[in-house]
Amino acid sequence: MNRVLFCLLAVAIPALAQTPAPFEVEEATIAQVHAAFKAGQLTCHGLVDLYLKRIAAYDKNGPAINAIVLLNPDAGKEADELDRRYAQSGLTGPLHCVPMIVKDNFETKGLRTTNGALALASYIPAQDAFEVKRVKEAGAIVLAKSNMAEWAFSPYETVSSILPGYTHNPYALDRVTAGSSGGTAAAIAASFGLVGLGSDTGNSIRGPSSHQSLVGIRSTMGLTSRAGVMPLSLLADIAGPIARTVEDAEKVFQVIVGEDPNDPVTAAAPKHLPQNYAASLDRNGLRGKTIGVLRPAYERESADPEVVRIFLAAVDEMRRAGATIVDPAPVEGLAAIERPRGSGACMGFKYDINHYLASRAGAVPVANLTAIIASNGFHPSAQRRLEQAERGPENGPETPACQAETAYREKVRQAVNQTMDKLKLDAFVYPTWSNPPRLIGDLNSPAGDNSQFYSPTTGFPAINVPMGFSRGGTLPAGMTIYGRAWSEAELIKIAYAYEQATLHRHPPASTPPLR
Repeated sequence: MNRVLFCLLAVAIPALAQTPAPFEVEEATIAQVHAAFKAGQLTCHGLVDLYLKRIAAYDKNGPAINAIVLLNPDAGKEADELDRRYAQSGLTGPLHCVPMIVKDNFETKGLRTTNGALALASYIPAQDAFEVKRVKEAGAIVLAKSNMAEWAFSPYETVSSILPGYTHNPYALDRVTAGSSGGTAAAIAASFGLVGLGSDTGNSIRGPSSHQSLVGIRSTMGLTSRAGVMPLSLLADIAGPIARTVEDAEKVFQVIVGEDPNDPVTAAAPKHLPQNYAASLDRNGLRGKTIGVLRPAYERESADPEVVRIFLAAVDEMRRAGATIVDPAPVEGLAAIERPRGSGACMGFKYDINHYLASRAGAVPVANLTAIIASNGFHPSAQRRLEQAERGPENGPETPACQAETAYREKVRQAVNQTMDKLKLDAFVYPTWSNPPRLIGDLNSPAGDNSQFYSPTTGFPAINVPMGFSRGGTLPAGMTIYGRAWSEAELIKIAYAYEQATLHRHPPASTPPLR
């Protein structure tokens, strides 16, 4: 070989070998992003651009997922500032340059926040919701606001008046996302952002996570703040993370837990903190655990046989990973606890939305529920629910209705705790939905939502984790892990060990890597 050519190749080949490969943002984790920053493979600005390109290609074009309501116009500037600070002193926090998708009922400073409704289209908050403030302080960027079931009413589908059309499930574009945090879930499943924030009254973090093969955490009532999140029913509202992995959900959860003076329910949080939730990321975390199969949560004639088989296979996977399974493990005495009737709902949407709007008088364009209805600024599917709420009583916290509801919920909590004590359970499990995601527009086929009762009624925590796919590997199915109050560390450990033992999640085919 020509000696000059040999010398040139000897110099060129090592140089080529050192050229970093382009960063693949699809399915990326927070740890992978931070490693790429440290390796010089990626900048914050570059990461934001990669997600914006995916949103441009897939949200309103291509498969038209239709998950994004609003992009943050300052995301690039915020990324540049984070790059400047990184160059000076490294990571600015545990969520340094984590582009987040935030549900449109979270107040975001300077970004329109509508709860999905045209009635609130002109509302631009002057401050962030508590959880948004916390993630920003940890280094995150609010990349976009996501579509939601308007007013957070529907657990089944994601459609609103602020954004034309339905949000589509990236795994099957003719299928629903569940609700009400369906926009956040669809966006995270399609890798439009690293992680997301959603809210859950009866289902709305766990259900969309189940339908899109994601991890969603609903905390103990009082461990996380709802301040700045537009309410559906503060008796049960929770806000929290939606992510592609348990580890990423844990990283966000660690940042958002804690006491907030603007949400009095969090006064109990300091007694149960600080917690190092990262210590729960143990691949052997199922060993020695006792798990109860909560059959009454999902067994009904309309349950889909394939989803039930997938769940029972998931139970076997937990057993093989070291857990002891108690099957069945019903909550004893539950049927004898009679729910209050005849006095109307305790608080609920009318009470909570009216108080929320009154607290922001002069900033929001409507003063109360009456004004919302008069504005006609809502999706037709919400009209009946709005009008029913308006006709009903407000029933504040001191009313007989609320006193009866409080007593009922305490009895249910006692029954759950007594059953867990008797059976020595670390957690219950059940399929989050008993049926696959419905076709968009189908409100008649069995839905299968199993999330409305146990966690919302008791205020105890629950985590959804992917457990597989039905219909030839196309439609996601999720499993709920449910436990005692303040047991998030235990539930995260179980969820992580199960996730790592099975690795059921795979990305949707409709939104592949961009080339």
